[in-house]
Amino acid sequence: MTPRYLDIATSAARNAGALLRENFGRAATVNQVSAHDIKLALDVEAQELIFAEITKSFPEHALFGEEGIGGNAASEFQWVVDPLDGTVNYFYGIPHFCVSIALRRGEKIITGAIYDPMLDELWTAEDGAPPLRNGQPVHVSERTRLGEAVVIVGLSRTAENKFTAMPVMLDMIDRSRKCRFMGSAALAMAYVASGRVDAYMEPGISLWDIAAGIPLIESAGGVVRLSPRGNESYSIVAMSGRTREIAGCRWEGDRLII
Repeated sequence: MTPRYLDIATSAARNAGALLRENFGRAATVNQVSAHDIKLALDVEAQELIFAEITKSFPEHALFGEEGIGGNAASEFQWVVDPLDGTVNYFYGIPHFCVSIALRRGEKIITGAIYDPMLDELWTAEDGAPPLRNGQPVHVSERTRLGEAVVIVGLSRTAENKFTAMPVMLDMIDRSRKCRFMGSAALAMAYVASGRVDAYMEPGISLWDIAAGIPLIESAGGVVRLSPRGNESYSIVAMSGRTREIAGCRWEGDRLII
């Protein structure tokens, strides 16, 4: 594959990240508020910046983002973008958020870039190449015991997903060393790939939140298990694969079996 895919993904992620970093801590324009979520004008601005950069190089490609779609819907190449993963963290001044950009060809994610602008950490993955963080190779954790593992469990805002996730979180609180809820799915996956945490689980998550992390984890030696829930939504277990109690897990309907 042409290396330009990753070049464009990383450039767009850095440029959008610079926009987010520049505006972090300032009063933000809120476009939409719900009981458990916030949509900012900055989300849209960052996605438009990313889409413009991608379209300049690949005008024939499709564009699919959290803030809308664009490009050529008939293309086999589709860019999957979350311009600000962790919007609520960002709005409240919590410096844990990122930009996530992936390229899907057919059903396979072939390129991924995740950028944390506050720590200036860039994770990249492309088909056939080693996964990198700021240009250095990364690998999943070698820990084998759940009692030594750190696990991130995502709690979606819908009642159905919360009902599903709570037993998983309670189980992980009891059995793992630590269970965390951090507010950015893309960074959770980057942390799994880097060996900082051992697994990330969530019963209802959108493709744009996790797409870039899939090739990152898999090329870092880990495992990603997805169960489709319709409309580009999934249940996910992303893990090192080394921790035995997690490696054998599966989703059975809306229940995680470990």
